[in-house]
Amino acid sequence: MPVYQKVKGMETVESILDKLEGDVFSRLKLNLQNAGFSEFPKELLIIAFKKERLLEVYGFNNSKPKLIKKYPFLGYSGKLGPKIKEGDKQIPEGIYKIEYLNPNSSYYLSLKINYPNEFDVSKSQFDDIKNMGGDIFIHGKSHTIGCIPVGDDAIEEIFVMVQKAFDKDVKVIISPQDLRTNKIYPDIRSIDWESELYDKIKTELNLYFNN
Repeated sequence: MPVYQKVKGMETVESILDKLEGDVFSRLKLNLQNAGFSEFPKELLIIAFKKERLLEVYGFNNSKPKLIKKYPFLGYSGKLGPKIKEGDKQIPEGIYKIEYLNPNSSYYLSLKINYPNEFDVSKSQFDDIKNMGGDIFIHGKSHTIGCIPVGDDAIEEIFVMVQKAFDKDVKVIISPQDLRTNKIYPDIRSIDWESELYDKIKTELNLYFNN
C-alpha cells in the first residue's frame, strides 16, 4: 500500500484533516448530495484533461462514477503529448494512481502521481529511469512546471476527498483532451506510439462512461 507521507515537516496528513475536514465537508455538502452521497465517498476517480485544462473528481455510487466537482487548472506548462524525459516541462499522459499525500508541500498541499508507470517505462529510450523525470503532483498555488496546479481552496477539497478514499487506490487518468467527446487523437510528432497510448486512455474512460 502507498504511504501517506514521505516529506518531513510540521504537518501530518492527520493534522491537516483535523484542520480542514469539517470546513471542506461544508463546502462540498451540496456537491456530494447532488452526486448521491451523504458523506465522503470511499472510492474516487480523478480525471484530468490537458486541452480543456480541467480536473474532474468522481465518487462511486453503486459502482458507477458520479461527478462531484470540476476544478480548472490554474497554471500549465508544456503541450499536448506525454512526458518523455526530465526537464521537458510536460504533464504526463496515461493511467496513474495517487502514490502519497504530502501535507508539507511547497505548493501548500499536494498529491503525488506515480509517474513513470509501467507503460511509460516500456516506451522510454533511457537506461536510467531517473532520466524520465518524476515528482509529478496535483497541488495548490497557481504556477507549475509539469504538474497540475488547482489553487489552495481546490487542493484542500481534493486532499481531504483522496484521504477519505485512500484505502482503495485512487486512479488518476490524465488525457490530452476529453476523448469522450473529442475522439480525434492529437498528432504528437515527437513519438510514434501516441495511438497506442490514447487507445489505452480511451478504453479506460469507456469502462466508466460508455453507457
